[in-house]
Amino acid sequence: MFDEMVSLIGDLAPNEGYTRSLLEDVCFMRSNRPLGRTPVIYEPSIVIVCQGHKRGYLADKVYFYDKQHYLVLSVPLPFSTETEASPQEPLLAVTISLDRTVLSELVMLLDSPDSPPHAAPEGIISTPLDASLADTTLRLLRALSSPQEAKILGPQLVRELYYRALVGERGGAIRAALVNQGHFANIARVLQRIHLDYPQPLPIDILASDAGLSVPAFHKHFKVVTGTSPLQYIKSVRLNQARLLMIRDNMTAASAAFRVGYESPSQFNREFRRFFDRSPGEEAREMKAAFSLLPPV
Repeated sequence: MFDEMVSLIGDLAPNEGYTRSLLEDVCFMRSNRPLGRTPVIYEPSIVIVCQGHKRGYLADKVYFYDKQHYLVLSVPLPFSTETEASPQEPLLAVTISLDRTVLSELVMLLDSPDSPPHAAPEGIISTPLDASLADTTLRLLRALSSPQEAKILGPQLVRELYYRALVGERGGAIRAALVNQGHFANIARVLQRIHLDYPQPLPIDILASDAGLSVPAFHKHFKVVTGTSPLQYIKSVRLNQARLLMIRDNMTAASAAFRVGYESPSQFNREFRRFFDRSPGEEAREMKAAFSLLPPV
């Protein structure tokens, strides 16, 4: 099964970096070389690795995703990743963005009033890849190799893949994260606002008010979900977005800094170097292949 998956992704993503698929919500990831710990931002998504190994680091936790485990993010999270790959065995993965409308519909169908309580919600989960989800992934990759099948079968296969994740070993925690209740849901809404409005001023007291929390309580619950403080989260979003603008849109550091909300290029350069341990220009050159975004094959 995995041999065919590797062959399919190899054809669909022949170049290093990210390659769009024929479905808007599905993208391929390829790395032909190992990468040390690298700051990234993942949007809410499912990440299935078919070859190679990745590790994610958030606060004091490590998340493995490889042929045995896949990753689910129910909220947008900045964290750092480490990649094991080589030209002979590149990392090959597929990422499926989470459509909250479809997921909410599935959760309603799965849960009845007398259903047992969900597990505690989690923003990021590494969970075993079972045979059913692997089979769904293989059929999705086959469909994405054909424009007609991608259009007709693709959306239903994505829906099936969501279902397999929701009923899998950690499905209770995933479903709990999607239920619009409690402090987790309040923080999740704030995270979505940050990702939409990151170039604008985002006063912490206003964000706390949006979450219906006092500032101290907001800091506490925010760190539980994201592993970091609100200020550090906002800074990491801005810096990661600036890196993508320099890589994918060929922006200068000064233009990217302004676009993501920095008024002072010198402050941007200082904070960028502290965050990535390289200057903006060095980081853009070094990571250009890894973070390029290519059209469908």
